[in-house]
Amino acid sequence: MIKTVLWDIDGTLLDFQKSESYAIKKCFEIFNLGECTDEMIKRYSQINRKYWERLERGEITKLQVLRERFEEFFASEGILFDRVDAFNDEYQVRLGDKVFFCDNALETVKALVGKVRQYAVTNGTLVAQSRKLTLSGLSDVFDGTFISDKIGFEKPSAEFFDCVRENIGGFEKDSVMIVGDSLTSDMQGGNNAGIICCWYNPNRKTISTDVKIDYEINDLSEIENII
Repeated sequence: MIKTVLWDIDGTLLDFQKSESYAIKKCFEIFNLGECTDEMIKRYSQINRKYWERLERGEITKLQVLRERFEEFFASEGILFDRVDAFNDEYQVRLGDKVFFCDNALETVKALVGKVRQYAVTNGTLVAQSRKLTLSGLSDVFDGTFISDKIGFEKPSAEFFDCVRENIGGFEKDSVMIVGDSLTSDMQGGNNAGIICCWYNPNRKTISTDVKIDYEINDLSEIENII
């Protein structure tokens, strides 16, 4: 019986692509960098994903991710701009300016209140994720939040989930389920922690790794049937 649900945030409960697009375009406006087109955002997203995957594999630090992704992006776009750290700082703030929920996200989380314990587990920065969780109202619904910036470890490391286990108690592995959209971060992290893994796959992607998945859902409302 599932008693605890660990929710990924970006790409699972909140639509990160919409937040990302808004935040980068806003930063281009603030730093007078001209227009940032949707095509440019797509190219940035590919660069960004590559750096986060390297972080998940332990190849680079989060500081390198936050800085070098923008350095590569600006260089690839032929934009001469050397205030990368300032741009990233502003970007983290703007990510929390607006909230875009994934389909049935808030409704599902609210429906589970009183039935299971619910926690946020995210690799986002403390500034961005704290603002998102507050503005969305999720921080008022969850029983707690675990942000990698604050605890010092990233998903999918076992250390991240050890911190969760040590802080919430009642962490029997067969009663804890992680729900997330990332195979390399959320599902691999769940595997490393030995807990139940539920892959949120709204775009019906094919599995490209040998990661173990217990449940696959295309709509978050399906969680209620699993619980």
